[in-house]
Amino acid sequence: MAFVMHRSADYRRMRWKNGLGETAQIAISPDGAALDGFEWRISMAHVEADGPFSPFADIDRTLSILEGEGLQLSPAGREAVVLGPASAPFGFAGDLACGATLVGGAVTDLNVMTRRHQYWHRVRRLAAGPIAAASDLAAAFLVASAFGPVTVCIDGATLRLAAFDSVSLGPGPWIIVVPEVVPEALLLVEIGVAAA
Repeated sequence: MAFVMHRSADYRRMRWKNGLGETAQIAISPDGAALDGFEWRISMAHVEADGPFSPFADIDRTLSILEGEGLQLSPAGREAVVLGPASAPFGFAGDLACGATLVGGAVTDLNVMTRRHQYWHRVRRLAAGPIAAASDLAAAFLVASAFGPVTVCIDGATLRLAAFDSVSLGPGPWIIVVPEVVPEALLLVEIGVAAA
């Protein structure tokens, strides 16, 4: 199977939709899509101040902390939740107004977004051992947190990811073997086409 390494220094940097910060874009579909026209998008943001999230109509999104003490999210109509670097990824609707409050200084987060009713996504922190993935995914990525460097084995090939690097995985099925590392060091993003 094919895979492509992506170094964090090469990610495309751009302003947030609301202009209050900067995002490092890992991948977007279709290539070159605008922020109001993508099918799915994977990005990282460095958050240095409290403030509102940008709204994204008809988008489902999941947030994970890659670095920093934590972030409290307050989506409209839902109970506030505090996310840290070991927390499970948190999913919510991009349509909802959502405020963010830093817990103890700046954080870097991973943001995965898919257009509702067209695509779905799942984000999970990996534990040591083998992980299998389905063969019908539209896209799949491994993303390293600030706990990198991390060494992983994908179908027999050994890769070393520095902090915030990522790997795009080709068509499955494939097997990822994670060595004995802290579970929060690596996240797997899976994106699939929604059922008609």
